[in-house]
Amino acid sequence: MNLFEIDDKITACVKLDESRVVDTESGEIIDLEAIAALEMERDKKIENLGCWYKNLLAEAEALKAQKNAFAEREKAKKAKAESLRGFLSRYLNGKKFESAKVAMSFRKSEAVEFDKAYLMSVPTEYLKFKEPELNKTAVKKAIKAGESVPGCELVVKNNLQIK
Repeated sequence: MNLFEIDDKITACVKLDESRVVDTESGEIIDLEAIAALEMERDKKIENLGCWYKNLLAEAEALKAQKNAFAEREKAKKAKAESLRGFLSRYLNGKKFESAKVAMSFRKSEAVEFDKAYLMSVPTEYLKFKEPELNKTAVKKAIKAGESVPGCELVVKNNLQIK
């Protein structure tokens, strides 16, 4: 039985006296021990779901750690490859090299370089500007202090914590 079925069975019961309960759906008379067993089964399922949740988070954390380890290895290999590329570029100094396994050549490219000290003297048509972002921490403090911030409100949420 799943949690909803267990809840439906418990909800469908009406207490007759101190030791007996009747199932309104089937008309069956059930003792209180059977109801207690249903409640225990429900609690066990909830506990198992909570444990499953914790296991999934632990697995996700382990995968994240492995991903970070791979990212570090990838970063190191790329840095080594770029270092080797720079060495080959300096050594070949614009000359081609070709063999059965590898071919190396050079191509021209163009890039704009600038001195940041002159950034303020560059016309605005050549500059990019970021969209403004809301400082939620400051807005929260302001609202808690009694200030009114247009378009903003403090919403209280009820978040489940599983430990």
